Amino acid sequence: MKSIIHQISEKFKAEEKQEAMAREAELRDPATTNHRRDFLKRSALGGLALGSLMSCAPIEDVMAHTTSKVNRLSNPSDLKITDMRVAVLQVTGRQPVIRIDTNQGIYGLGDVRDGGDERYALMLKSRLLGENPCNVEMLWKKIRQFGYHGRQGGGVCAVEMALWDLAGKAYGVPAWQLLGGRYRDKIRLYADTPGANSPEEFAKTMELRVKDQGFTWLKMDLGIHVVANQPGTIVNSKFWSGADGKMKGQYDTREYMSYGSTLHPFTQIQITDKGLDALAEYVESVRNAVGYEIPLSSDHFGHFDVNNSIRFAKRMEPYRLAWVEDMVPWMDTQRWKTLTDAIETPTITGEDIFGLKDGFKPLIDAHAVDLIHPDLGTSGGLLETKRIGDYAEEQGIAMAMHQAGSPVTFMANVHCAAATQNFMSLEHHSVDDSWWEKLVKPTGKQPLITKGFANVPLDAPGLGIELNDEVMKQHLHPSAKGYFEPTPEWNEKRSHDRLWS
Repeated sequence: MKSIIHQISEKFKAEEKQEAMAREAELRDPATTNHRRDFLKRSALGGLALGSLMSCAPIEDVMAHTTSKVNRLSNPSDLKITDMRVAVLQVTGRQPVIRIDTNQGIYGLGDVRDGGDERYALMLKSRLLGENPCNVEMLWKKIRQFGYHGRQGGGVCAVEMALWDLAGKAYGVPAWQLLGGRYRDKIRLYADTPGANSPEEFAKTMELRVKDQGFTWLKMDLGIHVVANQPGTIVNSKFWSGADGKMKGQYDTREYMSYGSTLHPFTQIQITDKGLDALAEYVESVRNAVGYEIPLSSDHFGHFDVNNSIRFAKRMEPYRLAWVEDMVPWMDTQRWKTLTDAIETPTITGEDIFGLKDGFKPLIDAHAVDLIHPDLGTSGGLLETKRIGDYAEEQGIAMAMHQAGSPVTFMANVHCAAATQNFMSLEHHSVDDSWWEKLVKPTGKQPLITKGFANVPLDAPGLGIELNDEVMKQHLHPSAKGYFEPTPEWNEKRSHDRLWS
């Protein structure tokens, strides 16, 4: 017995020497984050070296020491939600970030969908207080009834993200591990690129995306807004124009009967051949700059009907677009089917769809689109979005992912994409904001992004990030009421939520 213990002791001594050298090298590395440095220093002070201990201690002490590295930061079965707070950022307009606190000092982070209202999440606080956040699926079913399509899904999805972050931290594993494991270590990104004043200027920006920033997939805004100022390109545009003579954009939803709030078939907007030629010239300039080996997706066409969608897509076929996105409303399965069957360019929709059964399933079952495009901040969070992707995979349909939020949503998407086999590419909407990545600090060794690819956290629990409070406070929205201030007014539940009698 003693000889066996001696052999094991020598083995542990050798391993501890290697670990100490590796730890010292990482501490000297300038790229090591402060959070990681603190962890390494604490681990070095964890007690006697096991190799030395085994050579001189009773077996009971040896066994006690071998279990001393078990993570006791939290006892998952006793974890309880104690609070929910919010900080509203000025990211892609307006971005509420929620923080769910617990009785054991660990917290979870989530984003309310970009452009959404933090109250979509805060109203759920009274339904969550006292619950164990590790019961993610049960709590999701409890609050799911308060989610809906578009930004109304933002509250329940923000909570779901935060619950996975908490569960991962409680058990000491990345969120992707809790979803069943990962298929990939790198997540391919597509760079969203707003339009420019001229095709030449826009082409230069797209070329920069590839050569300097390392992106291998691009997306451009391509629609009637590009040619709207040229006479003879758009039919019926003046009816929807404002006092300044300019056509109101599709995001103008302040008036219910505005162009932005009118379903595509009811605007009677049409594109002339002159307009299509001008749009083709615009796309050709981009293709000449970046070549044809790079997938080039397109979005924001405008509100016109399926007939004009077909005309538009056919005119773009020589440029081999990776997809045409949201050309008709997502809920119109039959028109999507008509469009998809009529053109060669792949079709895609989904950024405003909530849930699988009542949202994506009709499109997938009918093969009405070639790809699905959920936004995790609306579709249902990490697990529901993975289920959507898995269901689409069974029908031979791939999944790209829409994302325009803070790094919190971004990392939630990274974990979901890592765990979903039919994933293709994830949107990065804040490429040109140098401060965007600095809103958070990775808790693992790798940065968020490396040359057009997101890094899947392999050595960090939960979502793998913590907030950089200093930078967060620099980018609060003007309407923000402080930074994660108390929210006692949302503690009390005031309604009977059951959906049946």
